Amino acid sequence: MASQQEREELDAKAKQGETVVPGGTGGKSLEAQEHLAEGRSRGGQTRKEQLGREGYQELGSKGGQTRKEQIGTEGNQEMGRKGGLSTMDMSGGESADEEGIDIDESKYRTRSRGP
Repeated sequence: MASQQEREELDAKAKQGETVVPGGTGGKSLEAQEHLAEGRSRGGQTRKEQLGREGYQELGSKGGQTRKEQIGTEGNQEMGRKGGLSTMDMSGGESADEEGIDIDESKYRTRSRGP
């Protein structure tokens, strides 16, 4: 648990618009961010309980499939190459630039949905 002084410092940062609690984005104070993070976590947990483990995993898989359909097979492969180059210190794009690897982002086409 953070000391009173640490909490006051975090609260001051939160009041300046900085996110000081993971999941607390948008909170105007430390306490507000804590409540937001707790509510968001609880909401996701509730949804997971409603769907069950397999349903929750399937929901995530559908999101990935939808994105794959949007950007196409080639775009998905290029994105995978780029993601494989990422490290804790650099994004995949930065690593690719440094290593001289060409990533063709034109393949990241987005299909528009028709009526």
